[in-house]
Amino acid sequence: MKLKREFYLNDTFSVAKDLLGKILYRKIDDIVLSGMITEVEAYCGISDRACHAYGNRKTKRTEIMYNIGGFSYVYFIYGMYYCFNVVTRDINIPEAVLIRSIEPIKGIEVMSLNRYKMEYSKLKKSQKSNLTNGPGKVCRALNIDKSHSGIDLTLNEIWIEDDGFYDFKVEYSKRIGIENYGEAKDYLWRMILKNPVSEHSLSK
Repeated sequence: MKLKREFYLNDTFSVAKDLLGKILYRKIDDIVLSGMITEVEAYCGISDRACHAYGNRKTKRTEIMYNIGGFSYVYFIYGMYYCFNVVTRDINIPEAVLIRSIEPIKGIEVMSLNRYKMEYSKLKKSQKSNLTNGPGKVCRALNIDKSHSGIDLTLNEIWIEDDGFYDFKVEYSKRIGIENYGEAKDYLWRMILKNPVSEHSLSK
């Protein structure tokens, strides 16, 4: 079942945790790609030094974060990678969840071509395991770029579904790459799906 707007309006930490195990979908023309969300990070607005909207900064890049929850926020980092985020909370509360990793379900051949320009069967074991295990890799595999920032996730281009899978544990840790952001570097706002038991799993 596709997640409705109400799901995204909850507090960001809860939304981040609840996104684990959900299925992220991306439609490209007539092709549908999907993957289970396995790692996320919460970014909690104007009081979170690691958040792009810290201190109530509203710029052309971050203005989508001030929208109502349930929209995409995509930004570019290091001159190389796009990162896909889910906007949360109500209007003018600029918070979001970064999707750090997914486990491919549908369209893995297309994901492989998007990432490596190679068929999945020809990839090395290390390439297969690294296909979508990072935020930049997720965006490349799903062909997501800055043009996909501001998409309504309750519609039919990029969306998230709950298929009833909850048979896993959650591990909490510090967020990655924010060592210079004061006390925010110590927040345990990175969440990882652990020990999944799922018919979707490609590793089983």
